[in-house]
Amino acid sequence: RFSLLLLNLEEYYFEQHTANHVINKGCRDERKFRGSLKICSKSIIFEPDDNIQPIIKIPLRDCISIKAPEDNEAKNPFARDTSGGISVVCNQVFLIKERNIIAPYKTVRGRTEHLFQLDVAGKLGDVVQTLHQLYRASCLDKMGDQAAMITAILQSRLARTSFDKNRFQSISETLHMECKAEMVTPLVTNPGHVCVTDANLYFQPLNGYPKPVVQITLQNVRRIYKRRHGLMPLGLEVFCTENDICSDIYLKFYNYQDRDELYFFIATYIENHITEHTAESYMLQWQRGHISNYQYLLHLNNLADRSCNDLSQYPVFPWIIADYSSSVLDLTKPETFRDLSKPVGALNQERLDRLLTRYQEMPEPKFMFGSHYSSPGYVLFYLVRVAPEYMLCLQNGKFDHADRMFNSLAETWKNCLDGATDFKELIPEFYENDCSFLVNSLKLDLGKRQGGKMVDDVELPPWASDPDDFLQKSQEALESQYVSEHLHEWIDLVFGYKQKGSEAVAAHNVFHPLTYEGGVDLNSIMDPNEKVALLTQILEFGQTPKQLFTTPHPRRIIPKLKSLSRASSHSVSITESPVSPNEESFEDLTEESITLAWNHITKLKLDEQYKIHKEAITGIAVTCNGSAVFTTSQDSTLKMFSKESKAIQRSVSFSNMALSSCVILPGDTTVISSSWDNRIYFYSIAFGRQQDILMGHDDAVSKICWRDGRLYSASWDSTVKVWHCVPGETPSNKKHHFELLAELEHDVSVNTINLNAANTILASGTKEGTISVWDVTTATVLHHFFLLLFLLFAFFFCTDSRHLLSTGEDCCFKVVDVQTGMLISSVTADEPQRCFKWDGNTILSGSQSGELLIWDLLGGKVIERIKGHTGAVMSMWMNEQCNAVITGGEDKQIMFWKLQY
Repeated sequence: RFSLLLLNLEEYYFEQHTANHVINKGCRDERKFRGSLKICSKSIIFEPDDNIQPIIKIPLRDCISIKAPEDNEAKNPFARDTSGGISVVCNQVFLIKERNIIAPYKTVRGRTEHLFQLDVAGKLGDVVQTLHQLYRASCLDKMGDQAAMITAILQSRLARTSFDKNRFQSISETLHMECKAEMVTPLVTNPGHVCVTDANLYFQPLNGYPKPVVQITLQNVRRIYKRRHGLMPLGLEVFCTENDICSDIYLKFYNYQDRDELYFFIATYIENHITEHTAESYMLQWQRGHISNYQYLLHLNNLADRSCNDLSQYPVFPWIIADYSSSVLDLTKPETFRDLSKPVGALNQERLDRLLTRYQEMPEPKFMFGSHYSSPGYVLFYLVRVAPEYMLCLQNGKFDHADRMFNSLAETWKNCLDGATDFKELIPEFYENDCSFLVNSLKLDLGKRQGGKMVDDVELPPWASDPDDFLQKSQEALESQYVSEHLHEWIDLVFGYKQKGSEAVAAHNVFHPLTYEGGVDLNSIMDPNEKVALLTQILEFGQTPKQLFTTPHPRRIIPKLKSLSRASSHSVSITESPVSPNEESFEDLTEESITLAWNHITKLKLDEQYKIHKEAITGIAVTCNGSAVFTTSQDSTLKMFSKESKAIQRSVSFSNMALSSCVILPGDTTVISSSWDNRIYFYSIAFGRQQDILMGHDDAVSKICWRDGRLYSASWDSTVKVWHCVPGETPSNKKHHFELLAELEHDVSVNTINLNAANTILASGTKEGTISVWDVTTATVLHHFFLLLFLLFAFFFCTDSRHLLSTGEDCCFKVVDVQTGMLISSVTADEPQRCFKWDGNTILSGSQSGELLIWDLLGGKVIERIKGHTGAVMSMWMNEQCNAVITGGEDKQIMFWKLQY
């Protein structure tokens, strides 16, 4: 029945002794109760073996005397049979769990005497000496002085002990490090020794509770996070699962060097097995629908130091539903949902106006909301039915007033909208599968409300038939299209750029300065009493998550409803697409064949190869029917290769300078080539001759694109130019007319360009590693991203135009969100990748050494290597169905690749 929750906050459990509790010693009604005597830093606790009897807790500060009776005292009433006896006289005692029922503690006031007879009499002197020390600490006036003395006693005990090496799983284990630490669980910490070997992580509690040793096999570790604990960077949390919200162990160290050394050792051990995920990599998975809204929020909470083991930093989830009165929950109506762009405190305009008036009149430091959206009290408000002992621990042995309990969803939501000081959000349990926190299955006596009604199960909204149905509908709401479209707005408030500074003020999202990371430096506070008081205030008030994003969070990519219903991570009932089965479009079939091809891209096999140039191949273009392949090369020639005859049919040299790229115009009548001689050449396929020359730049033309009658040209003269090309009107006049529509200026040479599918956004990359994103319709720049200090080789938009993937001399693939400019993901290769194709998730790249590599972008790893060219892969073409690839190499060859399912 004993647990650490019977201790006060910030109290330690030191040791236990088997003993008898003697009542009315020497009297006719003398009684003995066998049990266990617990010595704690602020109290003495006796746990009887008989469950009917209450646990006795005696606060040391309420003790009048603690002594071991001396046999030579003539007047000693305990002269007989007092071996191992400790007499405790106190003026207050708490009775807990009488008849083994969880209920508010009973307080017995008035002078009482308790005699505890230890089984091992030889320990009597040491126990009494320890109690005297702790009693002196509890009698100190100031909390800081008390904490300092108890800490000194604890550290002395830890220094006199060490990890018991006999607890190792194997005698062959090699010790790596040993240090002192505390195991953290909600509201309590347990001191002991940490030991890590080449195979296991161990924690041995000083008091042997709840078991002699906690052991984690390093091979099982999947995630490890550094944590702030009590505002200090001393925590470490270890998970042996990928997605569980609860960890396997949370440790708090006494100095950050020990914490960092252990983190480095474990992280190094698991790095070959596990890919470390950043907020940006999870963002990419979420945007693309690979993880659900629930999973994404869980990962963000983890990365932002939120932990189920720390109630002051418990994972925070948003209120989603705003309708708790309707009989049917309609997830197609926007008014069903809470406005996710506003914090809870700003949802009611009238209340917000009052708070803003107070804010304006407030001296610095100002804050809009006097209470936080997440705190230990709020967490236990929701969980009291499954974690009643936690609430009793937090509230000194009492439950909250019955009318302030979590009685009804509708009442709680209304109070969050209208209450003067209630701005709380929700916890993950509202979107999980265990409904026990809504049901009083323990039959707790939680009090009687003003109307006379007993507090029992939580009252559900009319649209929920039972607690399981409520959770199911809450999950559906969280994963709904509306929330998927707006969740990024709430993330901006809680984890993102609207968390602090002027953006937080503008968003009405300003909380007390002490709740923010870095809001106070505890190390700079010399007065121990001030430090303890401040820390207690912060931990009870709640803490704002660590800021994960400093720029606007990108929106989620919402697929068609038909696709969404297949890909949804929950069994969400979503309205089917209006397209009937009979109208299965060619586009849908193409989409399915593309998906099939990318799913089997590792089965790409070399079909044919031909050496057709004298220098490296720089560009590949293929006619619509696939019969003719045009290539450009640094040998200054444009060649036409026939797949049917497997021979070169045309070879054209426009000048003695290298050609850099080529494009075939719609209709397969004209091929355009860009050259290092500053020109762009138009070649008529039908007539087999040069048709036009566009002298458009003052330096080499590095790349050209053709879209909707417009030519886009990039050059080393630091410009990208947009041309409108009008063909000649008669067969005898095949000359094009060129009109310069826009000139996009850069600071340095432009190496490559790419357009999105809608031809509205153009991205340009320079030799210094800067990517610029332009609005083609207005010829204005939207973003500049400085990604690297090296030459950019290539980049492409994904099919939905939301992301841009680039690669360059720094050997990194980098994914950028086009809307916000945020670097979402970075994957490092062991050599430069010169060209690539991707579907948003998988990359097919051509490497500097000539291999073709297939990458899992989300996992950040190579999943297949295919031998190819003997030099760098310089260019790559892929057909529309994504099942055929042509590569051109530094080895002067073109290679034809096919998928073989």
